[in-house]
Amino acid sequence: MDKYFLYNVDAFIQIKKIPDFSIDLILTDPPYNLGGYSTGNMKFTWRKEINNDLAEWDRRDFDPAKLKDEFIRILKPTGNIMAFCSYNLIGKWHETFDPLFDTFQFFVWHKSNPVPKFRKAGFLNSCELIVCMWNKGHTWNFGKQNEMHNFFESPICMPPERLKEPNHPAQKPVKLLSHLLNIASNEGDTILDPFMGVGSTGVAALENNRKFIGIEMEKDYYLASVKRLENLH
Repeated sequence: MDKYFLYNVDAFIQIKKIPDFSIDLILTDPPYNLGGYSTGNMKFTWRKEINNDLAEWDRRDFDPAKLKDEFIRILKPTGNIMAFCSYNLIGKWHETFDPLFDTFQFFVWHKSNPVPKFRKAGFLNSCELIVCMWNKGHTWNFGKQNEMHNFFESPICMPPERLKEPNHPAQKPVKLLSHLLNIASNEGDTILDPFMGVGSTGVAALENNRKFIGIEMEKDYYLASVKRLENLH
C-alpha cells in the first residue's frame, strides 16, 4: 500500500469501499452540529470578529449511528476509534457504540488559549471531548502511569500551522493528533479519517510513520489536504 490515499467524496459512500478489517485506527473530527445552538458571530470595531458559526457543512444533520456498521466492519480486532464530538452529540455516540465495544471512554482536550468571551456571560469553551472505543486486546502504547491521563493540554491550532486559505474553523493541532495516534496505533498501521478537513490527521500519521486514508467532501479542504501531504515528501 502507498503511504496515503485521499478521496474527495461523501464519506458515507467511500467508506463502503474500504476492505473488511483493514483499519488500525479511526481518528476523525466529524461535524458537531452546533450551528443550531449558535448565537451568531460577534463583531467588534477594534478586533477581528469572533466566529461562532462554524460553517454550512456543520449544519448538515450528522448521526453517529449511520457509521456504526461500517466502522465495525472495517476496524481490525486490535483497532481503536477516536472521534471528536461536542456536548450535544456525546449521548448519541454513547448510545450507539457503548453496547458494541468492551470499553467506551472520553478524552478531554483542554485548549490553553480558547476564544475569549468578552461579555463574560458563560464559561470559556476551553475543552473538547473525544470519544474513544476499543475491545480487549486493542493496541495501546503506554509506559508510565502519568502518560495515561485522559487529558491533553495544548493551544488551539495557530499560524503558521493554521491555514489562512481555506480557513477551517475547527482545524485541530497536529501535536494533539500525534499524541492520540501514538497511543492507539503502531508504526506502519493504517489510520482512517473519513472527515479529514484540511488533512491534519494525515499530517500526523505520515510524520509518525503511519499510513493514511482520508475522505473529505468539501473540495477546498480536500485540495488543501493534498497540498499539505505532498509537501511532506
